[in-house]
Amino acid sequence: MPAPHREAIAAVATAPGRGGIGVVRISCVDAQPFIAGLIGRPLQPRHAHHAKFTGEDGAVLDDGIALWFPAPHSFTGEDVLELQGHGGAVVLQAVLARCLELGARMAQPGEFSQRAFLNGKIDLVQAEAIADLIDASSTQAARSAVRALEGVFSREINRLRDGLVHLRMLVEATLDFPEEDVDFLTQANAWGQLEALQTQLQQVRASTRQGVLLREGLNVVLIGQPNVGKSSLLNQLAGFDAAIVTEVAGTTRDTLRESVQIEGIPLHIIDTAGLRETEDVVERLGIARTWAAVEKADIALLLIDAQHGVSAAEAEILAKLPGIPVLTLHNKIDQSGDIAGVDPSGREIWLSAKTGAGMEALRQRLLELAGWQAGSEGVYSARARHMAALARAATSLEAAAQAGKQLEFFAEELRLAQDALAEITGEFTADDLLGVIFGQFCIGK
Repeated sequence: MPAPHREAIAAVATAPGRGGIGVVRISCVDAQPFIAGLIGRPLQPRHAHHAKFTGEDGAVLDDGIALWFPAPHSFTGEDVLELQGHGGAVVLQAVLARCLELGARMAQPGEFSQRAFLNGKIDLVQAEAIADLIDASSTQAARSAVRALEGVFSREINRLRDGLVHLRMLVEATLDFPEEDVDFLTQANAWGQLEALQTQLQQVRASTRQGVLLREGLNVVLIGQPNVGKSSLLNQLAGFDAAIVTEVAGTTRDTLRESVQIEGIPLHIIDTAGLRETEDVVERLGIARTWAAVEKADIALLLIDAQHGVSAAEAEILAKLPGIPVLTLHNKIDQSGDIAGVDPSGREIWLSAKTGAGMEALRQRLLELAGWQAGSEGVYSARARHMAALARAATSLEAAAQAGKQLEFFAEELRLAQDALAEITGEFTADDLLGVIFGQFCIGK
């Protein structure tokens, strides 16, 4: 039985539903049996051929375009056959069934990209960027995913890795060949190289934070007492009537979620039930869900009525909030007569969810709290796991700096930093430092 990654796989590559064009894709070690069984004649590599796709009995299943990409010059690095036909579900399933008859199996989710990774066509960051590009919720998110797919992020990681390998080489040379009486670390300014790597890593982490923000966005929860304008604020941010707005306190009984964009950054706004003491069973359940939403939020917006200011009830809510950034929004300034604006601390904003006054100040303040830097055109798509790996690398480099001339500890921390970077791109290859040492330094004569 062939290894799982050597089996032929097939799948419909276009989205479900009706469409003008549908694509069935096959990846395998040898596409010739599929070409013979479906097309009945040879195909030129990387040429579009008008063809009829036929079943076992010779009956025509569809009429379309066939393309053959021989290994290794294909997306997966294997032979790839693409059949572009009509986009009806029945037609596509008939062609797919024929592929299965000829020996393919149904591909698992993401398996084509997985094979591309296993065959060295893309690294793990690029594989993830494919999914990010498909799921992009804004133009900026799509552009950042394309940059990651083109290898921008991977090149930054590889530059860091190469610097670490070179520095490790110096340390290992000093440890393994003390009889040479050559202090490679001093001659090569090893500690200066370490400081440069730390600066470079800090810059990569800053760009990565922007990428994570573009991809994942922020969870923003609206809280406050009933009838202070939470649903009206949600509607202002969304740009349409996403929530029911009435003068009746307790109208919102459950959490209501809506995603909006501010300068391309996704904001997942959660409108919640008003926080108050109540005997209504349904409203109490809604309030419980409000606190559950607060626990998972990145930012909380506490709305109060500008006509009344912060009362004991709002102070009690603030005291219960977990350690997340909180903006206090003085709403209904159209009734109180206050002027829209932000206080010097940036923690309080006066606005009107009804008229829109002060809303732009709120949007900009949300971006500031998120850490978004305007004009970040070079941002690439990134994920939380990338940030975690970079943080571990930074911790290891800091520990290496503190190790000083305790070279065993210095070398170990550099190794841990390199391992953390290797997790990002999926490069878990064996260390070949000895070859690097002899190749560059001629030590050992």
